[in-house]
Amino acid sequence: MIDELKVVRAGFAPIKGTRHLPHDRVALDAHGVVGDRGFALVSVDETDPAHGRVLRTVQHPSLVAVRAELAGDRLEVELPDGETAAAEPAATGERLTCDYWGREVELELLGGPHTALFSRWLDRPVRLARARRGDVVFAGSVSVVTTASMRDLAGQAGPDALDAARFRPNLVVETDEPYAEETWLGREIRVGEATLRIGVPIPRCAVIDVRPETGERDVRLLKTLASHRPLNRAGEPAFGVFAEVVTPGAVGR
Repeated sequence: MIDELKVVRAGFAPIKGTRHLPHDRVALDAHGVVGDRGFALVSVDETDPAHGRVLRTVQHPSLVAVRAELAGDRLEVELPDGETAAAEPAATGERLTCDYWGREVELELLGGPHTALFSRWLDRPVRLARARRGDVVFAGSVSVVTTASMRDLAGQAGPDALDAARFRPNLVVETDEPYAEETWLGREIRVGEATLRIGVPIPRCAVIDVRPETGERDVRLLKTLASHRPLNRAGEPAFGVFAEVVTPGAVGR
């Protein structure tokens, strides 16, 4: 067990791919952060190459600029141009089995004003869908990034690397040694009231080059990472680690 680590940022996105927003306090349960990626977007255009798949951020980076927040059962969405939609997503009884990174996930298609908003923003017909907890999470249920690793990357790539939202971590924890988190595999750490078991490093893609406020690529963090960090078999550099929840609890910064 590693002594309790100081959390300096906690956050999540209720809709897969939208802006990763900070929260003063989050709740962790067996599935990860409560409220994290409970919704996803799917293409309903059969001529769209993305049809039948959960929309991926790396192919739709403009999603990153969309703010989505839950207020009770009400889902509030705001586009960068100021247009908004706020309502409780309505069940329609429709279900759709989609591909999510090579595995099948069953989604519940929803009604409400969000569909038109996202369809306009993405310039294609899409539907908002509800996902079962953890179904549209790439690997470990919690993602962790450390301050020392961000500072190390910033020293090589510039201050943009200090914007934690680019890496979309559920938790940013304070450390002194860069990439110390990669030595924690299989170990348990305490964060707030919760305990996590650390898993494998997180492989990174071009999404970290996207500015969260605009959804536009503006830096080359991925290239910098790839120049000095270990690569996996797919040629992706690692940054941060996945984790699973051992003991649920609240975590604040």
